Amino acid sequence: MENNYSYAEFLKAVGKNNTTLQAEKMLNEIYMDLFLNHIHWEQTKERLLMLIDHALDRRDEKAFNMYTDSLNKLIEND
Repeated sequence: MENNYSYAEFLKAVGKNNTTLQAEKMLNEIYMDLFLNHIHWEQTKERLLMLIDHALDRRDEKAFNMYTDSLNKLIEND
């Protein structure tokens, strides 16, 4: 799901196709990819927060540390 689009690549693709339809299609793909990545990130964050809460409720220090480490890595990579 991870696509890295650059402005230069976009211009190159538009220049090759010479149609606004192709440019719109590519932009829609870029926006959809960004949207899906954002939704996935948000859902992962919410799941980790819920797991952290459950670990705290159970007083499970090992699980708490594991889930907080995962959450910190997720936030760092954002």
